[in-house]
Amino acid sequence: QVHLAESGGGSVQAGESLRLSCVADGYTTSTYCMGWFRHAPGKEREGVATLDREVSIKYADSVKGRFTVSLDNAGNTLYLQMNSLKPEDSAMYFCAAEVRPYGATWFGFDPFRSADFGYWGQGTQVTVSS
Repeated sequence: QVHLAESGGGSVQAGESLRLSCVADGYTTSTYCMGWFRHAPGKEREGVATLDREVSIKYADSVKGRFTVSLDNAGNTLYLQMNSLKPEDSAMYFCAAEVRPYGATWFGFDPFRSADFGYWGQGTQVTVSS
């Protein structure tokens, strides 16, 4: 069983920065994709940034150049460095992980489709005021 725990959210002014962290445990010999999603009131949950087992990174267009996703060397803490924050970045941010055994197919997997992820954290709130 994979457990994810986010931290680092808060309230900031537009233009400031935050770094979110997600500590993951419970998976060992497997391949994975981990990512950050966000959910704002009245909007659908959207993918923000994902990083997979081959260190392939994807960003939503709305955060390119401002957000950076990374994984620590141990492979169990995912970060999201958020710079130049905007009020429209305000949302609950969730860490997600999809873990599969070595050799399992990833055919059809969409790193920005939340339904494709099997594990979720509880979320951390980010509020950006103008």
